[in-house]
Amino acid sequence: MDAEFADLVPLFVEEARDRLERLVGALPRLEQRGQGAEALAEVKRELHTLKGAGRMLQLAAFSSLCHAAEEMLANTPSLGAARPQLVRVADALAGMVDQVAAGGEPTVDAELEAWLIAGDPEKGGSRTAVDPEKGGSRTAPTPPAAPTPPTPPPPTPESPVPSAPVRLGAEFRIDAASLDGLAERATQIRILALSGRSSIERIAELARLAEGGIREPQPAQVLAVLSAMLRRLALDLEGTDRRLVRTADEQIERVLALQLQPLGVPLSALARAARDLGRSLGREVEVVVTGGETRLDRRIIRDLDEALLHLLRNAVDHGLEAVSERLAAGKPAAGQIRLEARALGSRVALSIADDGRGIDPRAVAQRAVALGLLEAAAAERLDAEAAHRLLFTAGFTTREEASDLSGRGIGLDVVAAAVARVGGEITITSELGRGTFVALELPIARRGAAVMIVRLGQVKLAIPAGLARRIVRLPAGAILEREGRSFAHLGGRLVPFLSLARRFGQPEAERPFLIEGSSAGRAVAITVDEILGEEEVLVRPLARAAGADDAIEGVALLASGEPVGVLSPAVLVDRRMATAVASRPSVAPSRRVRVLLVDDSLVTREMERRLLEDAGFDVMAVADAADALSRLGEEHFDCVVTDIEMPGMDGFELTRQLRCLERLAGLPIIVVSTRDRPEDRLLGLRSGADAYLTKQSLDAGELVDLVRRLGGR
Repeated sequence: MDAEFADLVPLFVEEARDRLERLVGALPRLEQRGQGAEALAEVKRELHTLKGAGRMLQLAAFSSLCHAAEEMLANTPSLGAARPQLVRVADALAGMVDQVAAGGEPTVDAELEAWLIAGDPEKGGSRTAVDPEKGGSRTAPTPPAAPTPPTPPPPTPESPVPSAPVRLGAEFRIDAASLDGLAERATQIRILALSGRSSIERIAELARLAEGGIREPQPAQVLAVLSAMLRRLALDLEGTDRRLVRTADEQIERVLALQLQPLGVPLSALARAARDLGRSLGREVEVVVTGGETRLDRRIIRDLDEALLHLLRNAVDHGLEAVSERLAAGKPAAGQIRLEARALGSRVALSIADDGRGIDPRAVAQRAVALGLLEAAAAERLDAEAAHRLLFTAGFTTREEASDLSGRGIGLDVVAAAVARVGGEITITSELGRGTFVALELPIARRGAAVMIVRLGQVKLAIPAGLARRIVRLPAGAILEREGRSFAHLGGRLVPFLSLARRFGQPEAERPFLIEGSSAGRAVAITVDEILGEEEVLVRPLARAAGADDAIEGVALLASGEPVGVLSPAVLVDRRMATAVASRPSVAPSRRVRVLLVDDSLVTREMERRLLEDAGFDVMAVADAADALSRLGEEHFDCVVTDIEMPGMDGFELTRQLRCLERLAGLPIIVVSTRDRPEDRLLGLRSGADAYLTKQSLDAGELVDLVRRLGGR
């Protein structure tokens, strides 16, 4: 291609793909009563326009193939015979467009052009075709004993999959008005965010007033004024927060609307890939596409491109029979694959169905036994639904020998994981001899992932909220052991069970919460110590090189800024998880640091208790030194945090007494007081305190770090 046309390539690619989509959409109407003439005119119009566009960009191979297809239509009386040729032409032209988009130069498909100009499929013979580049003519040789319908060009054995990569959802368009709206709302969000600076300054000012008010003769008056000012500030912040959230929600909705694209082009690309693969395997494949107008987030389409291609390869390679086998079974020679998309409110149903041999549940069960994934006794009781769920197990394959397309144990488990990552679900149903139906239910747009935050001992994790179906306290006696596996007995059903605390080496709670859920049609029951709530987060993939547990597929930042690992639904429902847990070396449960907090102020005591508990410490709070000494005589603590000014014995005296007791002489003691004079600090350290902090300048992170370091972590 001439370099001067480089800037026209994106326009050509966009227009060519749109026209090819319309051309393919018109082909099924060629044989429909009352629509054939209109469909034929549309096909001719699109081919002619594409030929002109190819000539303008000096794409000789592209325009030559368009011209050969036009000539074939002009000399073929039977539209039914022309349809398979036109399908092949559309696929070849789409492949050429992909080559141009990637910066390459399309090459002439001589075999396909020879097939097109070979002659009237009803009569044979040769046809003279005009060379679009030279204006002259050429005569195609008559192939010997040309069959009816004409024989398509032979497949290329060394290329069992389409040579051009199929990228779904790789491009999209945005109009100028939408872009202007995005920029305007982004500016509004920034202005609202900046308005928070004044509130921060006011809070800092109130903190300074509070520090000074401590020395006032009537601190109650200072507290009353501070309370009123803080209430007013809270109202102002609430209003700003509402406006910020509302504007951010509007921005998200507009951005998500821009991300939605019709599925027509991606489904057409999948259809072309199926036909290419069928030709490479010597099978006739007819693809029916419906629901191309259904819209789906382009990022979801892009993230599922390999998964959808894998499902398509399975349908052609595993599902569709050879022509002789189909004819012997009384089926049409051409196998049919249906690609369908439907809108379901805020979700999209996407399905890939074939009319092939179907899935034999008994063969699946026997293969699972051979692979060591199932006990022979359990295989005898396996129903069809359970057999279909086994197909999602990692490492499972029904092929005895690996080929270029399948049999390497990398398959539907990867597909299920990809679907789960975008917030979707996948199920398989099949009828032996009638075909297989794979259904995907996907969110229409990718928002932040909804996750449930759970705690296991000292570990905090996130579980995709879509996994959970029911949450209850674990009933007594609900866990059973069968054939070396754990099950939860729930409502008369046995559901595979996994203790997350045991999985992550944490002590198990006495009465944990049980979460019953499912992923890829496979049920699971898991237990956690505590459910901390639900949040919307952005999940980032975690590289395997990071050395994280294989049950964690990503990491997310909570609203508080705290990072948490996000569990993989596919791993949780893997039946081998229980075996992995059983063989895992026992991990000594980590003990939480126990802190004794001593302060006579109820408000201060409660605030410090929450601060320390949020950091993961086990806190016992008491109001005076006498109670503290009593608790220390009865229980074990790793650290003491004490005030100075208390009724009866003050903090200095408490510290001195503890240092005189042999058992407690080495107990770490941190003094937190309003006294900020150097002589008070010196007195505290001389009394035996390990650290001295002032409440006026108290840094939560500094206190937590001191407790963690001195308490033995």
